[in-house]
Amino acid sequence: MFDQKKVKNLVLSSLVADAYSLGAHWVYDEKQLANESIDWNELNTPLAIWHKEKKAGDFTHYGDQAFWLYDFLKDKDSFDINAFRDYWFIKMETYEGYIDGATRNTIQNIKDGVTPSGSDSTDLSVVGRIVPLLKVSKTKEEFFKNVKSLTEMTHNSQKTINATRFFAKLLVMALEKKEIEESIEEIKHEFDTTIQGFITNAIESKDADTFDTIRSFGPACDVDEGFGGIIHILCKYENFKDMMICNGKAGGDSSARAMIAAAIFMANQPISQIPQKWLAIKEIIE
Repeated sequence: MFDQKKVKNLVLSSLVADAYSLGAHWVYDEKQLANESIDWNELNTPLAIWHKEKKAGDFTHYGDQAFWLYDFLKDKDSFDINAFRDYWFIKMETYEGYIDGATRNTIQNIKDGVTPSGSDSTDLSVVGRIVPLLKVSKTKEEFFKNVKSLTEMTHNSQKTINATRFFAKLLVMALEKKEIEESIEEIKHEFDTTIQGFITNAIESKDADTFDTIRSFGPACDVDEGFGGIIHILCKYENFKDMMICNGKAGGDSSARAMIAAAIFMANQPISQIPQKWLAIKEIIE
């Protein structure tokens, strides 16, 4: 069983990362990122029209779904994917946040009785939602099984399943106090040549400028673009705040990158690394 206090702190870390990313999430224009009045030391109201009803301290739709999972699991000691799928579907029926393509297609699959219900999306965002599963996983093998079930529920593509499995393994290794870059190198050969290529290029970029690196890998939502950016920031930064700020300034799907990187980075760091101002998020993590 994973340490419950640490799990709570990692959920908090990933949700703070999402709320912090909200300000510039899905902003791709370089001039807008450079010139808009975002205070990078604070939580910000979103610039993107897709989050127009949100305010500073709120989550993106990624953070909302991660919190739903955490809330669903608060009184449970195991993960029932069918029960969570039903819970998620009910939540989505009244959800006022952004409904992305993976969510729309998953909702339709549930209505049509498709199992697993996930879309064929190759987006990376679902990886950032896996952290609450540590709460109800008694072993790392059970965690990996739960992660696969969660991924298939909304993102039933092999590309996303592989990416989620990689970052789940890396998260567990970080919880075991293993150094992050060494762990990445250790497990990369368990994965296909595409993931190996992402890793090689990302590690080689660790001394390069983060804005330029993420823009060259691609700042968008797909695994092909986001995977390398996560490895880059994990290998480059030794401070949570600096990592979040530099990732946020690169724009695009900053939340997907941030949520994953935050949990892995903070697995072996004190919760005091999170700036106090950034803890003013919409939900209390109990």
